[in-house]
Amino acid sequence: MLSDETKSASHNRTYKPKALATLSGGLDSMLAVKLTLDQGIDVEAVSFATPFCLCNHCSANKFTKTMNLKLHRIFLGQEYLDIVVSPPHGYGSQMNPCIDCRILMFKKAKELAGELGADFIVTGEVLDERPFSQRKSAMLHIEKDADLEGRILRPLSAKLLPESEPEREGSVDRDRLFAIRGRRRLPQIELAAELGIRDYPCPAGGCLLTDPRFAARLKEHLEHERRLTLADVALLKLGRHFRLDNVKIIVGRNKYENKALLAMAKSRGIPCLEVVDYPGPVTLFLGEEEPDAIRKAAAVTVRYSDSPKGTTVKVMFEGRRKSTREAKAMDEQELQNLRV
Repeated sequence: MLSDETKSASHNRTYKPKALATLSGGLDSMLAVKLTLDQGIDVEAVSFATPFCLCNHCSANKFTKTMNLKLHRIFLGQEYLDIVVSPPHGYGSQMNPCIDCRILMFKKAKELAGELGADFIVTGEVLDERPFSQRKSAMLHIEKDADLEGRILRPLSAKLLPESEPEREGSVDRDRLFAIRGRRRLPQIELAAELGIRDYPCPAGGCLLTDPRFAARLKEHLEHERRLTLADVALLKLGRHFRLDNVKIIVGRNKYENKALLAMAKSRGIPCLEVVDYPGPVTLFLGEEEPDAIRKAAAVTVRYSDSPKGTTVKVMFEGRRKSTREAKAMDEQELQNLRV
């Protein structure tokens, strides 16, 4: 980021400011980048991904190529998962630690900006668009905790926020920034038309942690395991989940998931079950290989197979020892009681 000497030089007409823009691939971040470029500022972009990310990376790639921008990618792995387990600022509506997520991203962006010689950070954040992390007080708190106080420019809502340092220094013309707020997308759509931005994705959820179904599954996992790894996340994304006392089973829903679960079972030495004589799911067995739990897991596996209703069929269990047992499909009420 800017040193005192560089800040002084910024008033020299020969100095061209440089910004690092956080780019999600959504319309807001595209607009923020275009508005910054239109002020004659050099821009490079950074795209963040997490294990729960549903962001439109194809859209970000296409946009940066169109704008002739260099795009950097940062993956937030175990460091981010540790925040998900215990976020200092708590969760949003589900299991989304949005404030701590933003702080971590901005800290990483600050490090990259220092390496690139960027003077400030640009984001497409819109005031009050998201109730947890995009309130004015939250935005300013995030800036402070990321050690970027005054160094984040939000072109879409700048006129509703305190003047940033780039504006005070004269690097950015505040009169050419906007005062957009709230969740209505019409102002951004109109602005996109004015700026010639026509190819952008429809709004959609960008993070699995905000999905109520997935959030409930994650919360149940943390209640039992008290930790979260990349391997755990990979499993949480797959299949139907059931809790048999201290055992978790994951039942594949289709050929893709069956293939993925079987590969995980083999590579990680996880026990699994399959119906022998009929097409059916791969079921991962996570926990102690107790007879009652294996019996229930076999009954669940039969329930999702193509075996005739009410038929006793053979189920292969591959754990410490390979064995075959006979099982009928589990009763529907019992099945629902065990579902995560």
